[in-house]
Amino acid sequence: MQDSFYEEKVSQIQKSFKIDEKYERWKNSTLADWNKKTGYREKNYTNSSDFKIKELYTGGDLPENLDEVLGMPGEYPYTRGVYPNMYRGKLWTMRMFSGFGTPEDTNKRLKYLISNGETGLSIAFDMPTLYGYDCDNPRAEGEVGKCGVNVSSLADMERIFDGIDLSKISTSMTINAPAAILTAMYFVLAQKKGVNLDRISGTVQADILKEYIAQKEWMYPPEAHIRLIRDMLVYSTENVPKWNYISVSGYHIREAGSSAVQELAFTLADGFYYIDTGIDAGLDVDKFAPRMSFFFNSSINLFEEIAKFRAARRIWATVLKEKYGAKNPRSMQLKFHTQTSGYTLTWQQPLNNIVRTTIEAMAAVLGGTQSLHTNSYDEAWALPTDEAVKVALRTQQIIAEESGIADVIDPLGGSYYVERLTSEMEEAVYKYLDEIEKMGGILNAVKKGYIQKEIAETSYRKQLRIENMDDIVVGVNKYVEEDEKPINILKIDEIAEKNQVKRLKELKRNRNNEMVSRSLDKLRDAMQDENVNLMPYIMDCVRNYATIEEISNVGREIFGEWKEPKIY
Repeated sequence: MQDSFYEEKVSQIQKSFKIDEKYERWKNSTLADWNKKTGYREKNYTNSSDFKIKELYTGGDLPENLDEVLGMPGEYPYTRGVYPNMYRGKLWTMRMFSGFGTPEDTNKRLKYLISNGETGLSIAFDMPTLYGYDCDNPRAEGEVGKCGVNVSSLADMERIFDGIDLSKISTSMTINAPAAILTAMYFVLAQKKGVNLDRISGTVQADILKEYIAQKEWMYPPEAHIRLIRDMLVYSTENVPKWNYISVSGYHIREAGSSAVQELAFTLADGFYYIDTGIDAGLDVDKFAPRMSFFFNSSINLFEEIAKFRAARRIWATVLKEKYGAKNPRSMQLKFHTQTSGYTLTWQQPLNNIVRTTIEAMAAVLGGTQSLHTNSYDEAWALPTDEAVKVALRTQQIIAEESGIADVIDPLGGSYYVERLTSEMEEAVYKYLDEIEKMGGILNAVKKGYIQKEIAETSYRKQLRIENMDDIVVGVNKYVEEDEKPINILKIDEIAEKNQVKRLKELKRNRNNEMVSRSLDKLRDAMQDENVNLMPYIMDCVRNYATIEEISNVGREIFGEWKEPKIY
């Protein structure tokens, strides 16, 4: 039987390495003698991906085809970066995750960040919004504005972006299940501000597959959400050329407990599924692939993360070119946003989180990210304060302006250790992709619970390592301090929820409810025809100030709901 595409890639990587006789001689003589003399007992060093870490890396760890797999910056396979001059030409976009309380609260925070040098906006939404419920729904009680800003209608979006020129700022929105609705709100908002859709830029996360894998925030069965993604993909490709209609997200997969290699493998598998979706919709891969972007986690193991980012670019370029036949270089360029890890933040000794975030931000920059969000030191406690957000932003600015890291393109390229890790990451990802393909693709793997089980088992092993002191977390299982005093945190006033509910009731009284009903009926009819693109219908609902729940409920009525499989 002929090897699959991914099996062939694994074989090619394995054949590119040779035994390093000089290293073996040194390890079995000089090092062995020294360890015997000093009484050193070898420990098992591994990273999150369970790769065995050697004590020394040499030229023998480099693949024989190094020049071929490295390439040059801005050239296939983009291992060293997607742009020829990288940060010398333009620094990464500095985004700080914003969004809390009322739209006015968030508008104030956005303007504060812009005044302090932020170059791109990133909006977080609260739980009711993420699930497609209005703020006056009983399920929303106590959650309005708590983990992000509340948006129940276009009126809320108008308040969030009051006084902000959408033609001059890039906006990223972290929203998945109701992504099509929030995207429609943003598009309609731009039109109402007199900004043509071909002038706005930004990204909506929209990656519903990772919701079923990790974050667990969905409204409909997978196939219905995939249709909505298809419709955003097609509509944006034809009408909003600067809009990234999906940010394929590994961040939440990592936060759920995956390893670095699992984060990369499952995220790329999602990405390839969306490529298939676009092709199945009749689009040429080179017409829509350039607008896809990715969202990765940057965790605490510096070199593992750098290798992950470099491998990500190489794998994406290789598969797009060799498997999907892409010809446009932009289709092969994996561009990504990075956020420093949330799960590494500790509520114990929270100022230590500034150091953790700095290391993780350095990994993202050394790995060639296009934009970066740095977490605030107090986020293990609550949403960040203004002071904590400023420290997080200044962390990026110091790396950019003072460290010298941005002066050189791919400064760790050619490192024995980093190149070996990059190749090992690439090999392990291809093995996962082959396994997923044999299961019938990522959607089948999710429905069977395979992906979820892999992550759960990795998370469990990680927790055991912490409890057994095999992995050290400073301030948690070592260097612990007793009787720590709580820090000042941001508290969302309950009046925020009352104000949002009051405004929503006023909106429902004063809008043209006949127009709302008419637009919702048209959407309902459109949803029953698989071949109809839903985006214009959702935009019509939004323009008439139909609420997020009213629009979502039409989908719940037509598509039904979904429960995930049990994991054994």
